[in-house]
Amino acid sequence: MGGTGIALALFAGMLVLMAARVPIALSMLIPGAVGYVLLAGWMPFAGYLKGLAWARLANYDLTVIPLFLLMGAFATQGGLSRSLFAAASAMIGHLRGGLAMAAVMACAAFGSVCGSSVATAATMAKVALPEMMRHNYSGRLATATLAAGGTLGIMIPPSVVLVIYGILAEQNIAKLFAAAILPGLIATVGYIVAIGIYVRLFPGHGPATERASRRQLLVALRDVWPIAAIFLVVFGGIYGGWFTPTEAASIGASATFLAALLRGELTRAKFFECFYDTAVTTGMIFMIFLGADIMNSALALSQFPAALSAIVKDLGMPPLAVIAGILVFYVILGCVMDELSMILLTLPIFLPTVIGLDLFGLPTDLKLIWFGILVLMVVEIGLIAPPVGLNVYVINGLAKNVPIGESYRGVVPFLISDVLRTTLLLLFPGVSLWLVGVLVK
Repeated sequence: MGGTGIALALFAGMLVLMAARVPIALSMLIPGAVGYVLLAGWMPFAGYLKGLAWARLANYDLTVIPLFLLMGAFATQGGLSRSLFAAASAMIGHLRGGLAMAAVMACAAFGSVCGSSVATAATMAKVALPEMMRHNYSGRLATATLAAGGTLGIMIPPSVVLVIYGILAEQNIAKLFAAAILPGLIATVGYIVAIGIYVRLFPGHGPATERASRRQLLVALRDVWPIAAIFLVVFGGIYGGWFTPTEAASIGASATFLAALLRGELTRAKFFECFYDTAVTTGMIFMIFLGADIMNSALALSQFPAALSAIVKDLGMPPLAVIAGILVFYVILGCVMDELSMILLTLPIFLPTVIGLDLFGLPTDLKLIWFGILVLMVVEIGLIAPPVGLNVYVINGLAKNVPIGESYRGVVPFLISDVLRTTLLLLFPGVSLWLVGVLVK
């Protein structure tokens, strides 16, 4: 069996292990180890293992991951989501479908201090789902809105997924964050428009509620100032050149801790739970890093990435068609894998191909930043698309009386919005790259 055959067998073995519910890290590590031994022998593999953990994890840039996760944990446990939803509801909750639109706005704002899709969806669901159900919103609209809104947690910076992409692609994290801001705002507006169209077609699914008084609006807006302040300090500091993204993450985590503490909701038990959850999630991510490293090393020995790049070049396909094909592959892969595993496994394979393409005459760094935002878009689609859609499962699990089929039907308008936005970013790179030139010099 040649190198390409071994590489395909490794992929097949990985998918079988995932289907058998083996942890993602082991599902990549085991086939990768077998493939490495077959291609290079046992002793070279043992030598590679000796320094693998140190080479991967002794990286200062990786400290940004637990810091942003801790920032999100403090925001979750500190009750900041409740204030965000209350403020958004006071502004637009009286409109038809207004509570669903408010949930999307709150998810976007919460994403600016969280960076995790599932955490954003689950946290906002605890606040917004009972309120929408109390006002007779359909289970379909309520659960789908929160599942889709949760994806904004990885689109609005800071995004743990973008941080990992930046480390793997060796790109400036500040530039990636800048490139994600405008697409994230477009996504937020697109979801609100999708809700508006949906409730016009099905008025009973999102009835209007009573308008908040001026006093209620002012009180609600007053309660969200800490989140706005944290966002301005963290990102103003990054783009003002005052501190690096890693330093910004530590400042953001400290500021979010203070905001949660001042609200009086961060108890001693919740405080320790924040660190425990951060440690567990960080450990899971770092184990996936190691599993993906072994798998990717085996694929590199098989020469599969180089062979794939040569095949694409020989086909003579238009560069945009190649990128579109890669994005479709990500959507399909998202049916069986989580976003971190997809990125860690596939980037070493796809990046050589992307770098070799002539895409709008972009230099390599801007090309990879643009591609990273596109990957982020399609990863988001995988979080709500059938047959898996992790966010849909999480939200549906919280809404016990809503059939899973109803939630999947409800995400269709949001998926249409996602496809339209991804197409826009694919055809017009300037949409995501414009702020890079403005904010990062």
